[in-house]
Amino acid sequence: MAIAPQKPKTYTPEEYFTLEVESELRHEYRNGEIIPMSGGTPAPNEIAGNLMLTIKSALKGQPYSIFIADQRVWIPEYNFYTYPDIVVVPRPIALQPGRKDTIISPLFIAEVLSNSTKAYDRDEKFAAYRTIPTFQEYLLIDQTQSHVEQYIKQETDQWLFKEYNGKAAKIAFKFLSAAINLEINLADLYENVDFE
Repeated sequence: MAIAPQKPKTYTPEEYFTLEVESELRHEYRNGEIIPMSGGTPAPNEIAGNLMLTIKSALKGQPYSIFIADQRVWIPEYNFYTYPDIVVVPRPIALQPGRKDTIISPLFIAEVLSNSTKAYDRDEKFAAYRTIPTFQEYLLIDQTQSHVEQYIKQETDQWLFKEYNGKAAKIAFKFLSAAINLEINLADLYENVDFE
């Protein structure tokens, strides 16, 4: 007699928050499932740090906040809670009602791809992010080579895809007003990163 596979336990958002506050590790919440986030390694941390410094410097004195790794974002249409590698939001910061630790209005999100998450980051997670009305730009950064994918919202349900290869390439960001010039060379993005 075959034994039916057991469905994973599902949690309410309230149960997730209780567990997350007490946990030393970060977890994503995906419509009832709690998924542990993998620990960081030097390459993605260097990349995220380099991008953070570039954005922070360009936006000094502007009405934006930039967060790295530990800022939770709520995606209500998918009932997801996630931790992007880099997220930019306008100020004042819009928070999920009843929460002081979960933002709801990202303009820009960057994810540093790993072998275990790259398919999810490109597919299901990007589809979820696109349901956020304020979301304008998505950057997917390869940690094993100088390669970046950029998605820029053109209008509802239309995104422009750009691809960058090699350290001489330069990315121009579009989520800001034309008065703010924000760009980065891949050489600077990948500074101190040794590809294996």
